[in-house]
Formats: sequence, structure tokens, C-alpha cells
Amino acid sequence: MSWTDKLDDTRTQLRGLNKTIPDTTRAFGALGKSVKEGGALDFKTKEFIALGIAVAMRCEACIVLHCQALLKAGATKEEVGDVLAMTIQMGGGPSMMYAAKALECFEELSAG
Repeated sequence: MSWTDKLDDTRTQLRGLNKTIPDTTRAFGALGKSVKEGGALDFKTKEFIALGIAVAMRCEACIVLHCQALLKAGATKEEVGDVLAMTIQMGGGPSMMYAAKALECFEELSAG
């Protein structure tokens, strides 16, 4: 499955969840909005942190969503590489395997 397909599947799954538990998903969405707006760090930096956590937690759906957000925020492959290197340093071998997935995802989505 391509990362573009993974992104589409993730969005479809989230729409189904939104219909089933709208109050919970709205509250989670509000939390996400509140932490990404304002504060000492800019949006792109916060998305870099989110990508690192997604890799460390081994969440492919999270990886694809945060790679897409980073592309929209103007992240470069080199910046993503730095984030992935730090994630590998902190998470060891399992993070290295998911960092490879995240890089593949970023490259595929950035290719259009």
C-alpha cells in the first residue's frame, strides 16, 4: 500500500470515528488546535516533534498525517532527516525501522 493510500484510508477511518463519537473527536481536535496555535514554538517545530513521537510510538497513521502537515508547512527532507536522526538516537532500533518508513512517506508525498 502506498503512503497516499494510507493517508486516504486514515482519513476515511477518522471520518467514521468522528461520526461514531463526535463529542470525543471534537474535543481531541480542539486540544490539537490549542497546542498548535501560539506558544513559544512555531507550528512546523511542533509538527517535527509530533513526527518524532509518531516514529517512536510506531504509528504509521500518525506518520502519514504529520508528514503531510510538514509538507504543507514547508519542511525539507533535510529537516525531516534531522528529526528522524534524533528519534533514532532516542529510540534505538525500532525507531530506526519506523524512521525509514517516515522518510519513505515524506518522499512519496512530496513527489506529489
